[in-house]
Amino acid sequence: MKEKVAIYCRLSEEDQGKTEKEDSESIQNQKNILAGYAFERKWEIYKIYSDDNWSGLDNDRPEWNNLIRDAENRKFEIILCKSQARFARDMESVEKYLHKYFPLWNIRFVGLADYADTSNLGNKKQRQINGLVNEWYCEDLSQNIKIVFDKKRRDGLFIGSHAAYGYKKDLLHKGRLLIDDEAAEIVRLIFNRYLEGEGSSKITKYLNESGVPNPTKYKQNCGESYVNSSATDDLGLWNRTTIKRILKNEMYTGSMVQGVSKKVSYKSKKMMSVPKSDWIVVKNTHEPIIDIQTFQLVQELMGTHRRNNGQGEPHVLAGKIKCLDCGSSLNRISPLNRKGGRKYKYLRCSMVDKDPRICGGHYIRLDELEKIVLKGLKVYLKKTSDQIIRDSLGNQEVDRNRRKLEQEIRTVDLQIRKNQKVAESLYEDKVSGIISSEQFLEFNASLQNGKKILNSRKNYLLDQINVLKSTKNAKDLLCEKINQYKKVETLTARLVNEFVDYIEVGRKDKTSGAQSVVIHWKY
Repeated sequence: MKEKVAIYCRLSEEDQGKTEKEDSESIQNQKNILAGYAFERKWEIYKIYSDDNWSGLDNDRPEWNNLIRDAENRKFEIILCKSQARFARDMESVEKYLHKYFPLWNIRFVGLADYADTSNLGNKKQRQINGLVNEWYCEDLSQNIKIVFDKKRRDGLFIGSHAAYGYKKDLLHKGRLLIDDEAAEIVRLIFNRYLEGEGSSKITKYLNESGVPNPTKYKQNCGESYVNSSATDDLGLWNRTTIKRILKNEMYTGSMVQGVSKKVSYKSKKMMSVPKSDWIVVKNTHEPIIDIQTFQLVQELMGTHRRNNGQGEPHVLAGKIKCLDCGSSLNRISPLNRKGGRKYKYLRCSMVDKDPRICGGHYIRLDELEKIVLKGLKVYLKKTSDQIIRDSLGNQEVDRNRRKLEQEIRTVDLQIRKNQKVAESLYEDKVSGIISSEQFLEFNASLQNGKKILNSRKNYLLDQINVLKSTKNAKDLLCEKINQYKKVETLTARLVNEFVDYIEVGRKDKTSGAQSVVIHWKY
């Protein structure tokens, strides 16, 4: 009776890069070689198992697991592979199956290229050495790949499988991202609604009621083979976690943020979070969807506690009000009036509930505080607008200074080019024998030192120009905001978040009714 043999073939990612001539490890070639070897020995081929594009360290290989299951059920007597490494590259699997379970199941393992054969007791040590060498190879390969990937990350190149929602991969320039207009509009909508005072719950409800597919469903609809392992259904519904993740994603400001997680080891698929201080962040690598000021404002708001009204809507001053005396936050309350109704909403120092001996009695009607802030905002916007007009002359001075710096950079560049020509001429004189090698080294050292000084000066000038530009850009952005809101008649959360840093409310004088309200502005 012929012995039955199971043939196992495997192709991994590192094999995919080989040319056709080099590809002795291709799946089809493996099948042909191994089938021929089985026929020569008159073995009956039970089945050919093959895993394409799988690592030898991965024990989730589908066909490999089918092979192990059939081996346990004694469906064949021999397992034939091109080499032991094609079966497994980790020492744990080698010992577990080749030297423990296969002998129990009466299964013989044969590796054609490396002469691995469990029927030969004399080459057990050789199989174990091969297992160690294969594992060391994987460890070295993993480290080399990590170094290459880290280099790409630090160069600002995107190395992920799928771009963040709102972006898509640039098919013409590998590692670059382009804005996905349809998804980017949703990202902007999420940021704008949050600044207008809507919480993540209300934004989630709006998107689901509007029929907007969540990021996972959107990518799948666009033809991407994207799988979200944490998804609980395939309905494409949004949730608060997704909204918050988008609001916190610095990628939307044009910065490439990578290295936020890593594998526990090269043997495991399990990921672990990386401390934020170790993330790789490269600025200005792609077009921003959200400007940096808006993003920073949202981060500030997400860091404050804003109580809502049960419908995902905090009041317009939420997270901005502090007690003038103790610094505690003021919480919203709605006390019953004499008729048992709730007519007015009040803000009261939170220390009253904690320890009234420290601070108590600080309260103010919310609608009255909103009127005070709106009035103060109108005055502030008018004063700031007038100041910006006065500063326009200062902007002209900034432009003049910038032009002077740019002119000096052109002069430095000219000196650098002259320096380079002298260095080239000096080398020609050395080759021609006009000057000696010692003279060349002496003159060249002086030139290189001069070049270093010139480059240092140029970098300093460029830094000064960037400072002037950032100052002018900040003023221009503020001017744009002022012009947008200077005719304001209604107080909104967006307005408060744009201009108010925080508000301090003092104790109300019981005799005069006077009460201190101090508004601290952002600009």
